[in-house]
This record gives sequence, C-alpha cells and structure tokens, in this order.
Amino acid sequence: MSLTLIVLLPFIGAVLPAIMIRAGRNACATATGSVTLLALILLMAKAPAVIAGEVFQVSYSWLPELGLNVTFFLDGLGLLFATLILGIGLLIIIYARFYLSKDDPMGRFYVFLLLFQGAMVGIVLSDNILLLLIFWELTSLSSFLLIGYWKHLPEGRQGARMALAVTGAGGLAMIAGMLILGDIVGSYDLTVILQNADLIQASPMYLPALILILLGCFTKSAQFPFHFWLPHAMAAPTPVSAYLHSATMVKAGIFLMARMWPVLSGTPEWFYIVATAGLMTMVLGAWIAIFKHDLKGLLAYSTVSHLGLVTMLLGFGTPMAAVAGVFHIINHATFKAALFMTAGIIDHETGTRDIRRFGGLLNLMPIAGTIGIITAASMAGIIPLNGFISKEMMLEEAWHTMWLDQNWVVPLLATVGALFSVAYSFRFIFHVWLGKPRDENLPHHPHDPPFGMWAPPALLTVLVVLIGLFPAAIAGPLVAATAGAVIGGELPEYHLSLWHGLTPALGMSVIAIIGGSLLLMRHGGLMSATANLSRPDAKAMFDCGMAKAVALSRLVSDNLHNGSLQRYLAITIIGSIGIGLSGFYAQPDFQSGTRELLEVSPPAAIGWLLLVVTCIASVFMHHNRLLTLLLVGVVGLIVSLGFIYLSAPDLALTQISVEVVTVILMLLALNILPKETPKESLPGRKMRDGIVSIAAGLGVGGAIWAIMTRDLPNTISSYHLANSKTEGGGTNVVNVILVDFRGFDTFGEIIVLGIAALSIFALIETVTQGEAAKRLANWVVSNRRSADRHPMMMVVATRVMLPLSLMVGVYIFLRGHNEPGGGFIAGLVVSVALVMQYMASGFGWTQNRMKVNYHGMIGLGVIAAAITGVSAWVAGLPFLTSGFVHVHLPIVGEFELASAMGFDLGVFLTVVGAVMLALAKLSQVERMAEHVEINTEPMDHDPSLSAAPAATPGKEA
Repeated sequence: MSLTLIVLLPFIGAVLPAIMIRAGRNACATATGSVTLLALILLMAKAPAVIAGEVFQVSYSWLPELGLNVTFFLDGLGLLFATLILGIGLLIIIYARFYLSKDDPMGRFYVFLLLFQGAMVGIVLSDNILLLLIFWELTSLSSFLLIGYWKHLPEGRQGARMALAVTGAGGLAMIAGMLILGDIVGSYDLTVILQNADLIQASPMYLPALILILLGCFTKSAQFPFHFWLPHAMAAPTPVSAYLHSATMVKAGIFLMARMWPVLSGTPEWFYIVATAGLMTMVLGAWIAIFKHDLKGLLAYSTVSHLGLVTMLLGFGTPMAAVAGVFHIINHATFKAALFMTAGIIDHETGTRDIRRFGGLLNLMPIAGTIGIITAASMAGIIPLNGFISKEMMLEEAWHTMWLDQNWVVPLLATVGALFSVAYSFRFIFHVWLGKPRDENLPHHPHDPPFGMWAPPALLTVLVVLIGLFPAAIAGPLVAATAGAVIGGELPEYHLSLWHGLTPALGMSVIAIIGGSLLLMRHGGLMSATANLSRPDAKAMFDCGMAKAVALSRLVSDNLHNGSLQRYLAITIIGSIGIGLSGFYAQPDFQSGTRELLEVSPPAAIGWLLLVVTCIASVFMHHNRLLTLLLVGVVGLIVSLGFIYLSAPDLALTQISVEVVTVILMLLALNILPKETPKESLPGRKMRDGIVSIAAGLGVGGAIWAIMTRDLPNTISSYHLANSKTEGGGTNVVNVILVDFRGFDTFGEIIVLGIAALSIFALIETVTQGEAAKRLANWVVSNRRSADRHPMMMVVATRVMLPLSLMVGVYIFLRGHNEPGGGFIAGLVVSVALVMQYMASGFGWTQNRMKVNYHGMIGLGVIAAAITGVSAWVAGLPFLTSGFVHVHLPIVGEFELASAMGFDLGVFLTVVGAVMLALAKLSQVERMAEHVEINTEPMDHDPSLSAAPAATPGKEA
C-alpha cells in the first residue's frame, strides 16, 4: 500500500498549494514540501531492503481482459530515479519559494510541479507498460504547463509548444512500440517482459518495436536529431529548468532505455542506433554549448551532451558500460541541479544571464561562486569530484569499443566530447566567477542570495565532493542495486575509486583537460571564426515544418470539412461501400447461406410496401420540412410494427416512444424555421447521390441477408440468452444487456443524452436574450393560427390520462428486468404524458405547475447510475456488475430485488430530464412568438395564456 501511496501522494497533494496559497507563500511552500517529504520518507523506508536485493510489488485489477492493471514495483532502478525525483524535487520546492517573485502565482506553480512529480514517479515505478504510457503522456502535458508557466513571455509559450509537439509525437511512436512488445510476449507487465529477452529479439517485430520505443526515448531525452527542443525550454523559470534537466523530464528517456536494457540491448541494431545517436549528441551538444552566451543556454546544451554520454554508454550494451551509465546518472543529477540553481541565483541577483557581462563575481558572491566553481569542475571531470570518476569510466569503455570494425572512432569522438565539455565548464568558471569584472553596470548589484536559495545547491555540492572522495561508501550500494536491476544478472567486477592507475582513460582525460583549456584560451578567436559560418537553425526548421503541417492540415480540413453534411455522408458511405466490396471480393468462393427464408405473409408484404413508398416519398418531398417530418414518423411507426412482428416488444415500445417524443420536439423546432428548404443539388449530384444510396442500401441488405441465412456458432446473442437469468438476474434479455452486460455503454449514452439536452438549453438560451431576443420580438408570424389552440376536450382528456400514464410508466419501469420495459421506455412514456400537458394546456399553464429542476434531474440520474456502478466495487466486482436476491414475504410472496433497478432509475431520470429540458426551452421560444402574435393579431388571443403569469427565461428553463 505504501508503494501506491508514494505514487499517489503528489497527485493528492496537488490540491494543497491551490488552497494554502491563501494562507501565504510560506504556508504554500511548506504544504507542498511536506507532500514530497512524506513520499520521500516512505521511499527511504524501503531503500535498505531494495539495496539488499528485495523487490516490492503491488497490483490492483483494473481491466484484466485488456491486460491493463494498476501494478507498481520497486527495484534498484526505480529506487534511484524515485529518489532523484523526490529528493531533488524537495530541494527545488525550497529553492522556488525564494526564487519566484511576489507577482508569480506560486500556488499554481506548485500545483503544476506536483502533477509533474507524480507523473514521473508513476513512470519509474510502473510495472505495466500501458500504465507507464499513461504517466508518460502526463509528463508531456504537465511539463508543457511548467515550461509555459510564464505565459506572458512569447518564448515561454513557444518553448512549451515545441516541447509538447516533439515529446508528444515521440510518445505516440512509443505507444505503438510498447504495444508490439506486449503482443510479442503476450503480457503487458514489465516484470514478465523483462524475462523474455530471447523471445523478443527472435521476433521479426523486434526491429520495428525497437525503433518506435527509441523514438519515444530520444525525443524525451533530447537525443540527436531531436535535441533542439530542450534549450528552448529554458524560457521556463529556473526551478523548472533545474528540475527538468537534472532529475526528471529528460531523464525519462534514459530511464526507459535502462529499464528495457535487458531485453532490447545486445544486438547490432541496438548498438548502432543507440550508441551512435548518443555519441553524436554528446559531441554536438558540447560543441554548441561552448558558444552560448546565455548561462542557461550553456547549461541546457551541456545537459544534451551529458544525456548523449549516458545514452552512448547504454548503447554499448556491455554490463560495465551500464554500470558507468548508472553512476553518471547520479553524478549528473547532483552537479547539474546545483549548476542550474546557481545560474538562477546569478540571474536573480544581477538581473542578467549574459556571460559576456560577467567576471569576478566570486568576490561579490562568495557562497554562490564556491558552489558554481565546484559543480562546474565536476561537470568538466576534474579530480577529486564525482564527475571525474564517471568520466574516467566512460572513457575506459569507449577505449574498448569498436564501431564498424574500427577501434579508433569511438575513443577519438569520446575524447573530443570530453574536451568540449572541459571548455564550456571552464568558461562557466573563468568567464563568470574569476578574473576582472567586464561590466560593472549590471542591472542589479551582485550579492549572495538568502539562505533558502543557496542552501539547496550547497547540499548538492556537498554530495558532489563526498561522492568524489568516497564513491564506494556514499554511492556504491545504490550503484550496485541500480546496475543489477538494469543488467538483470550478475554485476561485472568494478571499483568506484578516484585512482585506477595509468590507463588509456587517464591519458584521454588529460588530453581533454589540456585541449579544453587551450580551446577556452582561443575562445574569442574561435567565436569570430565561426560567427559567419552557415549552420542549420533547428528552431527555424521546426517552425517551418510546423507551418507547413498546419497549412496542409488546413487545406485538407477546409476541403473535407466545408460544412456540407451531404459531403460528409457521401465520404462515409462511399468508404463503407468500398470496404464492403473489398471484403466481398476477397472471398472468391462466396456461397449462399444454408438457412431457408421465411414465407412472406400479406401483413409483412403490406408493411414493407408502405415502408418503401414512404421512404421514396420522403426523398422526393424532403424540401417540405413538415411533410418530411410526418413521413419520417410514419417510417418509425412501420419499423415499430416490424419489431412487433419479429417478437421484439422492447424495441417496439422504445421505437414508438422515441417517435412520439421526437416528432413533437421537431414540430416545435420547425415552427420557428422556414417551412421549406431551398433546392441546392444539381441533377448530376442528385443522380450521384441516388447511385450511392442504392449501392449502400443493397450492401446493407446483402450483409443482413448473408448473416440471417447462416448458422453462426458461439454468437454473442447466444451468450446473452444463456446467461441473462443466471448472471444478470433477469429474463428480459434486452434490459439485462442494457443495465448489466453492456451497462458501461448505457452509462455513456445517458451522459451523452444529458449533454445533448444541456447543449440545446445553452443554444436556445442565447436566442431568448440580447440581440437575438430583440430580433425574435420583431418576428412577424407568417401563418395564421387557430383561435382555439387548446380545446377543452383535449385539456380534460390529457389531465385525466396523466395519472394513468404515470402509473403505466411506473409499471413499465418495475417490470423491465423480467418483462418488456425498463428505465428508458418508462422515461419516454412519462415524457410523452408530460408533453401532452404542454400540448393540451399550453406552455404557460403547465410550466407554472411543473416546479421541477430538469438540470438537477439529469445530474441526479447520472449520479444514481454512477453510484450503482461504483457500489459493485465495494463487493469486489467490476464496475456496473449487477447483484440480485430473491426475497419471500408473507402474502406478497417471492419477488426479486436487483441492483440494476438503481441503474435503471438513473436512466429514467436522465431521459425524463433531457426530454423535458429540451421541450421547455423550445416551448419558451414558441411562447415568445405567441406573445408576438397576441400583440399583433388580437383575434387569436388565448385566455389560458393571458391568465398565466409570464415566466422569466430562467424560470421557464
């Protein structure tokens, strides 16, 4: 349970900053830090056992049929990354409290930070790749919010969009790769997948899965050629940059490559793709960093370079390289987080990040300067700091690696990358902290920040020194546990120490330090020499590509989505016909079914003939809206008769009720529309549409004929018939399907129905207010209406029938689980009864007596259905699983109680609320038109309307 709580705490705690900001900035930061600290304490409680080799696992069943379960596990790799995420996250929270100004909405910042933190913890602790993918996409969304936190800055918005576009696209590719991987193994659990390396690598789908997964990793970890988005994310506040670049966002791709290392590595494809991309990223990122004048820009490209270094080590595919990669992940997180926070201190205290304006800041900012110099030296790989040890291990592995049978390529490029790393690290030291001031007129006078800003990077700097001096004691156990989880087997023999003797790696390191120093000495001339060189601008290329993609999308959408429903239907139907034809001709030996057709009785023939004639009439007379509506109603009634003929009373009742309600609502809507539609289609288009319609009709008819004339084994209908009583507790199979077997579908449908009713309300509400209401008030009714629109006979009949109709509705509702009926039909019957009151007695009279909040009725119906579904969880059953018992009472006898009745009640309330809300709003517009007619034509005055007080628009709703 504590493992689940570690993942959930940041998400649950994300509400605290939004609330506590009202109590002040200190309270807000304290509440946020407490959430992260609690999660870190729970994690550290498990750390000794994990380091000793134990693996913790917890699993909750969610959708087992799809292989999607909520499963978490904690091993050495998960422990390392979760510690970095929560530990550095806690330091960032403290740092951000003093970094953000009073004008920055701190509560919102911490909410975004905790959401991002929870998504990252979810990634590293997930044991199900589908669950991991959910958290993966959450990191893209939450990082978008963090990078664009300063939304008033154009570069912030641009950087957020770029990061989301690149990492989101890579995430889509990774989803496909993960699904392929799960399909190969037959399971989506990581612990199962990691045990099937031979099966995965022997599969013909190994290479597609590998490429797709690596696309997700490379985009997230900014590997070449996707490296360009990361520096543009520097528009975010420095706490975001420090967090993303050291422990979280960009490390997600590294984590996934390490996690999948046991099953994907060890092949030539893995080596040449991963190691080559990492090596190129390492050298290219380091080279660009040398020429960046923005402190955060320099550090951003240095992050790109170091991520390339780790990727290259993982790409080598050897156990020792994996150990070196794990150790460098730790070292990079410590010095890079401290460096970014130091850059934020410089920006905060001086008002600029331009390296060309600095020099001699150590004298003015001794604390920050000490932190910056030590951590930059570690980044350069200077002894005796932790960066030196992992750099030596990297160079040692590079010395033993061959690329295309050449043993000099990797060592040479790795040394060049290390040389460039020394150059930009020394530039950070000498051009910022040492020497003489180059610009004494900085925006602000430099001085050390308050304790809250320098304490977090100082703590990390202490770790940089301690790990460098005592690597085996401080980091050794964690490195061993993590590397063991990455390798998935026995660890190679290695020693974490400052001195390994006179090795090729030491010589390569000395060359890098000397060469980097010389390069920095010639930095000015090098800048001048490269200033006029033509080089590709990744941002310009990305912007151009996005502009072209948007233009193409707009061209396609403008041509496809031009507002013509006729075109949409034509494309859909023609596509369906094409798919049907391809499937038909794919089976050349088509044979007719074995079941004989039933004899056609005279009533069936007459009904079919009426249906055909009515459909043809509606095609030729569709310009007359009222007549078309009547013809469509006739079609519905004939279909209802067909359901009765085929012994489907539930469907017949539903069809009849729907037809009545639909015709009445459509009559109200059509009354305020022109009575005829203009003739728009040319003869050629009519012929085309006719041919398409006939082809579609023949295709559907042929498909129905093909199915109904065949005996199909193991049909879903036979399953429902066999299990309706035993599993759902009802003999009415249709109702059991709706409330049990496919209850989730029904639940979604009533939500959609409620949304549709609220949409009608929102649309018509605009008609009854503002300028639209003024135009309606000036509307001149074109048709003369009856002077007696509410006949006394009809008024009396409907009022007498109302209680009888309501009782019929209740009866249909109660019997629905075992006999034809149910909540949907009962809701329609009650709606018809209420609609008749509006028709007979008028809107004003009825509305003044119907004191019902239809909005609340819709919401209550959805909630009732949801509660019924959730209650199944209490019994340990899947969502919306029905339960039933048989009860015997004296006199009454035996009867059944089913939980499906609660779900049916929700359906009933939603249907009644949706129908009556739509009716009320349509009638409100009609009533306004009636008042216009009353004022303009006194002869049509209706006493029932004048007797009723005019209701306000809000009340009538």
